Amino acid sequence: MRVLLVISSLLFCLSICHGYRFLGLFPFQGKSHFIMAEQLMKGLVRKGHQVDMVSKFPLKKPYPNYTDIVTLPTAMHLVNNMSFELMQKMVTSNLMYAVATWGGNDLCEILRNPEIKELSKLKNPPYDAVIIEIFGAQCFSVIAHILKVPLIGISTTSLYPWLYDTIAQPENLAFVPSNILSLSEPMNFWQRLYNTVHTIFSKWHFNYLTTWEQDKIIRENFGPDIPSVRELEKKLSLVLINSHIALNGIQPKTPAAVDVGGIHVQDEDETLQPELEKWMNDSKDGFIYFTFGSMMMIETFPREFLRVLYASLGKIAPIRVIMKIPKPEKLPSALPKNIYISPWMPQIKVLKHPNIKVFITHGGLMGTQEAVACGVPMIGIPLFADQFTNIDRYVARNIALRLDINTITEKSFDAALNAILRDPLYRETARKLSQRFLDRPLNAIDTANYWIEYVIKYGEDSLRSPAMDLTWWQLSLIDVVGCLLFCAAIIVATAVFIVRFVKEMSNGNYNNLSYSKKIK
Repeated sequence: MRVLLVISSLLFCLSICHGYRFLGLFPFQGKSHFIMAEQLMKGLVRKGHQVDMVSKFPLKKPYPNYTDIVTLPTAMHLVNNMSFELMQKMVTSNLMYAVATWGGNDLCEILRNPEIKELSKLKNPPYDAVIIEIFGAQCFSVIAHILKVPLIGISTTSLYPWLYDTIAQPENLAFVPSNILSLSEPMNFWQRLYNTVHTIFSKWHFNYLTTWEQDKIIRENFGPDIPSVRELEKKLSLVLINSHIALNGIQPKTPAAVDVGGIHVQDEDETLQPELEKWMNDSKDGFIYFTFGSMMMIETFPREFLRVLYASLGKIAPIRVIMKIPKPEKLPSALPKNIYISPWMPQIKVLKHPNIKVFITHGGLMGTQEAVACGVPMIGIPLFADQFTNIDRYVARNIALRLDINTITEKSFDAALNAILRDPLYRETARKLSQRFLDRPLNAIDTANYWIEYVIKYGEDSLRSPAMDLTWWQLSLIDVVGCLLFCAAIIVATAVFIVRFVKEMSNGNYNNLSYSKKIK
């Protein structure tokens, strides 16, 4: 017994001693974005590595070898605090502008923080890699540049158009729709035209809004000789992308782009409230789970919308409904008896429960991926950002129905509920998609850990595409096509010259022969 204990202790020590040290920089204020980062970093810790974190969401419970070294202030508290009115303002704002400013330039101002500047100084022991979210604030790449360690990025969605060039990710706009457009493959001519023009404009617009501003902040705080943010972001050794072929379709990938879709689907820290657990267990006819995510306050929605919810959800009894409501006291009275409400829900445990029938959601990527992993069909009521694209993708795969927040009626909600509850197609399709989504050689955490360790062991350029060294016109083979056209033109011109020469010589000989005959 003692021998086994000593051996296990030695193995644990070896795993710790040979572990790497990571610095995670995640300043964005979106809790849904941070969920992916947190689970990735916890996964690295479980593999024997050490993690230092900079974020706006420190852990509530200690986690071994996971240290919140800097907790950033939050200017706007969005968790369980976004009203319908604020959401409407977000809907009317330009997505590109919001990402570039609110999710980009504004966050780069954090680089002026003395605690953040201090991170650029060598530590003992040193960091082995810096991990950042690539969204709008690629300025944080400067820390990895100064420390001279590999830079690893995570994308909480499929890649935005302005991120492709950072790792020379192949981009075939003929069959890969931009993730900020509600287009699905296959696309017709006009959709492909729109996809192409919109993507080109998106890249230009994002770079126009961010390059000068972020360069200014970087150089004011770390020196005038620091490269441009557009150069710094191309130092990315690896990008872990929250996507998967079962959901996002087939597209060409460079080795530096690794799919880890669903990496956040972990329930190790979640516990069920006894009352909620009893409610779910007693729901013999099944239950529906209804939430609009970590930010939205359903109770602030228009009274007509809430009336429709009450009326339609009350009709489906004895099927029960579980709703996440941050401030239940603000709900209208006469809540149907088959509805259970709570300010917080252990979402994955709820979605995994055998009695669940349907997930009603706003279409956030993290929540819908959890539903896919658990094989739960959905009714989507998208509100803003990528939620429309997400729900459209699930509708195309026959695992969801979509309702419009602005036109929803009791009749349309009744029809959606009856279809999703009664038609076995949705449940069966969701089950098959879940199976395909989870069928991988390694799970998402192990995949991420493998490729992160690969980059550290074999160098920051070990996955770097040769395409990074080529210009856009070389990648598009414009020089090759031009050369071939030039050669073809030379060949044609030479052939024409020869034909004309031969023709003229033939005509000359014929005329000379005729003249000789006349003389005779």
